[in-house]
Amino acid sequence: MNKISQAFILAAGRGKRMQHLTDDKPKPLVTVAGKCLIDYNIEHIKAVGIKDCIVNLCYKGDMIRSHLQERSDMNFIFSEEEEALETGGGIKNALPKMRNEAFFVINSDALWSDENGKQLLEEMAKAWDENKFDMMLMLQPIEQAYGVGANGDYSLDLSNQPQRRLDATQKVPYLYGGVLICHPRVFDDEPQGCYSLIRIFDKLEKSGRLGAYIHQGKWFHVGDPDAKQIAEQYFA
Repeated sequence: MNKISQAFILAAGRGKRMQHLTDDKPKPLVTVAGKCLIDYNIEHIKAVGIKDCIVNLCYKGDMIRSHLQERSDMNFIFSEEEEALETGGGIKNALPKMRNEAFFVINSDALWSDENGKQLLEEMAKAWDENKFDMMLMLQPIEQAYGVGANGDYSLDLSNQPQRRLDATQKVPYLYGGVLICHPRVFDDEPQGCYSLIRIFDKLEKSGRLGAYIHQGKWFHVGDPDAKQIAEQYFA
């Protein structure tokens, strides 16, 4: 496998759609089947031998820091944000703390099952080719996704390049699953500040530098209390 030795967990957001569940704690510390969301992510990262994990912090960030510092099995590097910088701005802000090589990015509310003995992160690393891509998205078949609507975000063209749905009426088969591999060079021309990764996805799509990996297991978006209940039933 292509060795990827660092991972970034996006953990700065409030998670307002979680309603009362995030009044007294940040979303990454919401529990599903007795385990915090962020700990599911960390177990996946640890399973592929990654020790260095960058975590961005904003809303109740001290609680996340305290929770993670109880672990001795990982090297956590914290990136503080005075105001949440969203997905793109949060990564750009943290790059000085990271090595100049490809890394995983994982949304802290993405939960998935590894099936058929295959680990998603390991399979993505095998498929990653930094000569061909600047980013590679994990795409999830909509019929194996839980806690989401009935439509996806992406289709694949004839050469398996992802194409984002721009028309609300268009039906597409894959969701972006909140996991990706990124080379830091994609941020060379990006500003500091608050912005989403989506604009980088779109730029790379146009230039043919956006890859995709189709996940074969189940995937859960724990975005609100109802979706949390669905995930609870599965992971219990």
